[in-house]
Amino acid sequence: MAEDLYEILGVSRGATEAEIRAAFRKAAKANHPDVNPNNVAAAERFKKITAANDILSDPEKRRQYDAGEIDAKGDLRRPQWSRAAGARGGYSARGFEGRPGATGFDDFSFTDIFSDVFGSGGGRRTSPSYAPRGQDLRYSLEVDFLEAVLGAKKRVTLPDGGVLDLAVPEGVMDGQTLRLKGKGTMGAPGSEPGDALIEIKVRPHPDFKREGDDILLELPITIDEAVLGGRVEVPTPTGRVQLNVPKGTSSGKTFRLKGKGVRGRSGLHGDQLVTVKIVLPQDIDDSLSYFFSEWRQKHAYDPGRK
Repeated sequence: MAEDLYEILGVSRGATEAEIRAAFRKAAKANHPDVNPNNVAAAERFKKITAANDILSDPEKRRQYDAGEIDAKGDLRRPQWSRAAGARGGYSARGFEGRPGATGFDDFSFTDIFSDVFGSGGGRRTSPSYAPRGQDLRYSLEVDFLEAVLGAKKRVTLPDGGVLDLAVPEGVMDGQTLRLKGKGTMGAPGSEPGDALIEIKVRPHPDFKREGDDILLELPITIDEAVLGGRVEVPTPTGRVQLNVPKGTSSGKTFRLKGKGVRGRSGLHGDQLVTVKIVLPQDIDDSLSYFFSEWRQKHAYDPGRK
């Protein structure tokens, strides 16, 4: 007896899409070949988990599975018939139940059966034309922040030990799914193979953050750079650039570096937003203390505190 797909993922039949997604991620992570090298049992479990998720994460496939229209492999179930099937429905020696004019066994043939099941389009067929395509396979791939921004070449290890070479496109977002056409399981003879669906997980960067197509950066500057102004180096995904800090710049001031953000779907790049933060020296010596005490007596001001 085929295993129940819900049992494979460890969820109930009434599970929500979010619960199915969470269960798949947890099970796939625990049984992934990269985590369990040379573990045949884990690789087999990973294949079953992936195949179960392929059906249950697709609303239409899940409906078909729950209704018994497809099996656990995603293949269409064939109708059962016998000469004594009249009381159970289906086909009998007295004709196909529910079909007007079918009065005897010789009144229909296997071409009629397939026409009723798959749709005749107004004509008779000598054989069924339906051939289920292969199943899609789902994987998860972690990439660094800069790899997501700039694009990269990556390799995905498959449960059977094979590999997929993947071009991560420039500007890919966390949670985005990439489709590799024809890299899923093989379908029935004469049908197309399934696809490989790669969900991208972007690791956070210690300095950069992404907001849409813009990149955010907090830049520490010295007190003298804030007071006197000057040119400071700013890191960007493509290298360091010079930023002109005007005289009298306060903490929280944000500067925009045009075109230094992420390349969006339109083909245009966002900007990099640099917010400066004044950082005092670790040691405040006597000369600095004396200078500011003298300065405060003559130039005290209200910064707008409430």
